[in-house]
Amino acid sequence: MADVFQLLPEIQGDELVYIQGILKDADDDTATKFATVYRSRRKDPMTILIMALIGFLGVAGIQRFYLEQIGMGLLYLLTGGLCLIGTIIDIVTYKKLAFDYNHRVAQDVLLMLRGSRG
Repeated sequence: MADVFQLLPEIQGDELVYIQGILKDADDDTATKFATVYRSRRKDPMTILIMALIGFLGVAGIQRFYLEQIGMGLLYLLTGGLCLIGTIIDIVTYKKLAFDYNHRVAQDVLLMLRGSRG
């Protein structure tokens, strides 16, 4: 079992627990490959928070574009962050937005690695 905290020291909380769970049966080589690819694709929660805060300055929705949610990004951009209510919700739930995105990325990376082995 690979030491996830050593491979990905920047992750914490629910994300760390989740990554430990999906890598619990992985060998060191697979865990190292996973960590390399995952690190390059994951989104940092603080970056999402900063982008959501920028939404108050008139560029609503950039956090949604950053999370590859183009439709929601356009909706936020055209409606002023749904009259700032959506932006406020994103500021409050920025960690969940990051976790949900990173969860999908982790699944994609794991599938990619399993596909390259078989």
